[in-house]
Amino acid sequence: MTKSQDQTLDARNRIVESANRLGVQLNEQELERWMNSITEATGDSDIVVDKDTGVFGHKVSMLDFDPQELARFRAIGKIVEFEDIPGVVETALALSGSAAQSKIQTYPGDCDYFERVNIIAPTRTEACEILAKIMRDKALNTLSGSNYQLLEVKFGSYPQEVIRGEQTMKAGSPITWYPNDITAGQIEAIAQKGNPVVITWDSIAHDPGWCKLDWVIADTVRGQLSNAGNMLDVTWEAPDGVITPLDGYLDGYFQEVYLDAESAPIFAKLVKQVSTDVMDDYVARLEKEVQKCVKGDNLNYGKAAKRLYNIFRLNGRYEEAAFLRELFDEPASLLYQVHALVRTVQEARDKSTVFDIDTILNQTDELIISVVKVLEGEEELEIVRHLLRLYRSLCRQESGTPLGSEVDVAQAEVMKIVNNFFYEKMTALPTIKSYIQGFQV
Repeated sequence: MTKSQDQTLDARNRIVESANRLGVQLNEQELERWMNSITEATGDSDIVVDKDTGVFGHKVSMLDFDPQELARFRAIGKIVEFEDIPGVVETALALSGSAAQSKIQTYPGDCDYFERVNIIAPTRTEACEILAKIMRDKALNTLSGSNYQLLEVKFGSYPQEVIRGEQTMKAGSPITWYPNDITAGQIEAIAQKGNPVVITWDSIAHDPGWCKLDWVIADTVRGQLSNAGNMLDVTWEAPDGVITPLDGYLDGYFQEVYLDAESAPIFAKLVKQVSTDVMDDYVARLEKEVQKCVKGDNLNYGKAAKRLYNIFRLNGRYEEAAFLRELFDEPASLLYQVHALVRTVQEARDKSTVFDIDTILNQTDELIISVVKVLEGEEELEIVRHLLRLYRSLCRQESGTPLGSEVDVAQAEVMKIVNNFFYEKMTALPTIKSYIQGFQV
């Protein structure tokens, strides 16, 4: 046995011991497979292609993807993806977040997509104008369908501080466009001095900033409502072949699983432009997100666990990564999905004309059943009580009237249990506890 194999075996034994001590259910065969695979993931290229399915991605990301979910993700991808325009627009659609980790994320929150959009144009200005057109066209063409409804689009930044509704929006902050705004092509707001301001879609096109589209969909495969989002990484390719990210930063590729082998050439062309220290940058950005989750008033240890898993598996702390990996399959992790779906129910009822009340009530039934399966005692009673109140509110809610505080209260109760579970399990491992404490100082 080699020294590397000895170290892997020792790490595996420590994880098994920790899991048994903490009452974490452990699939030892899967743990051993993952530990062996990740320590052997070497070679000239860090990109792996699955020849059977055509999906590809970073060698570490591919270890966590389950091809059994592929048909479902490709079906939803048909709704959210952008079409290529020969010689003008090239795209590569990928799964990201928990959707890309379907082998371990048994209870993902949302269907997260990531799409590289490369625009070939004579000038940056023209590239921005093309982006503005294809984003608005995409939004208008997918406002609603038999099983989906567009919720919002992030595009551009506020050119000045304005009051929109009851909120003050700072200059430079991302603009959220709702379906009515997109249809009108403009947003009406009020300047600080009280003067009316009209922000048009075209007027902010030359500084697109954060680009993202969000829908609520009826997932026919799983029989549930889900949020589906597509985050865009947009680049401009000049006539001399130089590629420039329109938001100033070219994203790394350490958490994406690309769905179509035909997009491999576009992907390869773009990642050649990624800086040599992109992994360090990616980990640093994840660490900032972890700090937000574990410090302050809005604690979210479930989200922190997911970010920490990605940090540890990339920086070689495989023992900690393997331990966290097992937590995502714990029954209590289902509550993380419940937390997300409570908000999905609200959005389907408040913002959608596609889904009938029976579909929404059926989803609420499933949430209650999920909680009953996982919890017992006072915790179960408390959350079920709030979900039943939500159910009654849905039944008597008049069309066009937003749901009351039941959503916020139900989510808060669920998140309290999720936080307690992940905090207790993560901090029981001294190395992870020490790492988290470093962010809380």
